Amino acid sequence: MSGFRIEHDSMGELKVPADALYGAQTQRAIDNFPISGLHLPRPFIRALGLIKAAAAEVNLAMGHLKKNQAAAIRKAALAVADGQHDAQFPIDIFQTGSGTSTNMNANEVIAHLAVAAGAKVHPNDHVNYGQSSNDVIPTAIHVSATLTASEQLLPALKHLKQTIDRRARELRNTPKTGRTHLMDAMPITFGQELSGWSAQIGSAIERIGDALKRMRRLPQGGTAVGTGINADPKFGPAMAAQLKKLTGVKFESAQNYFEGMAAQDAAVELSGQLKTLAVALMKIANDLRWMNSGPLAGLGEIELPALQPGSSIMPGKVNPVIPEATAMVAAQVIGNDASITIAGQSGNFQLNVMLPLIAHNLLQSIGILANVSMLLADKSIAGFKVNKARVNQALAMNPILVTALNPVIGYEKGAATAKLAYKQHRPIMEVALETTGLSKDELRKLLDPMTLTKGGIHG
Repeated sequence: MSGFRIEHDSMGELKVPADALYGAQTQRAIDNFPISGLHLPRPFIRALGLIKAAAAEVNLAMGHLKKNQAAAIRKAALAVADGQHDAQFPIDIFQTGSGTSTNMNANEVIAHLAVAAGAKVHPNDHVNYGQSSNDVIPTAIHVSATLTASEQLLPALKHLKQTIDRRARELRNTPKTGRTHLMDAMPITFGQELSGWSAQIGSAIERIGDALKRMRRLPQGGTAVGTGINADPKFGPAMAAQLKKLTGVKFESAQNYFEGMAAQDAAVELSGQLKTLAVALMKIANDLRWMNSGPLAGLGEIELPALQPGSSIMPGKVNPVIPEATAMVAAQVIGNDASITIAGQSGNFQLNVMLPLIAHNLLQSIGILANVSMLLADKSIAGFKVNKARVNQALAMNPILVTALNPVIGYEKGAATAKLAYKQHRPIMEVALETTGLSKDELRKLLDPMTLTKGGIHG
């Protein structure tokens, strides 16, 4: 018993580690849910701390807490928000679907710290005053996802887009063979190819930003079932204002608490936009892998920065590790979204009962997308080199360039010329000289790859 103390709650007494800041309800959850070893992430604990700090300020202003109680709760809650007590939040994410255990974990830790500071504070009566797990946990999902997306993901995506745009400008006059169906097609420039990536990331930034408008609407104030029982009618709007003051983010009180508690549509929407971003990153990553493939037996158009040995048995092998990591992140995010979609359907009557799973998956998706976007920018796109000799050789041998002659010689003669060039493995210029009746100067002008990247009719 020397390593334990006795705590009690409404169900009775039980042993808690002597040095734990939490109490009986947290310990019951630890005992009840030894499932995955996964815990709610740092951004979520931060959001919980911010919510409890804001509630202390609001309850003080409304006369529901004494000054010393509010000050002690606020100080303890901000310490939780700052990450000083993360080890005191050991509950598995696979727990009660409302996240009640985690809300009480926060209440108990903050109350323990406040009591140690000399204030008379109870976890339910004071730290949780005017609140329920049923509005605190959905609010924490909204706050944590909004802050993490705003502070980490969106800046990372803007950096990725800026890096792509810089490389696109550098390579705007470097033509290459375009490809459709993985087969040779008309030429484009590297700059044009990268501009497509940039537009994908730009659209993702817009989509995520739009979804965050709904995430900034907080259901705090609905308490148990959305009616606001045991909370001042002004509590929800005051909480949104206080959280805005604490974070600088324009949080607002939801117009309908029932939606924010019974459903998780805003989180599902944001996850859907993260999935769309994942799809875009998968496309970019695979383009880089194909362009880098070889270097002798593949396309070999570019050389990605060499970051580490690529094989334990094949000396000298170097692999596209960052694009591969990006593709795996994309796969994980798509899987997370599937789980969030299922969880979002689990709003039975007045409460969604898969909130911890939504919180974990949503925050994991935001975090890994932010991290890999920075790596993709800095360790792949910023430093790849174009193999111009290989690219130019492929352009010269590309029979599809004959497409530019269609307005002059017609489709059928163009097709015959292309087929002959394929069959004889000869540059299209040589074959066209023999089949079209056009002069070398005319063909050089019509088949110039850089000119063809500009589109239009060149006959």
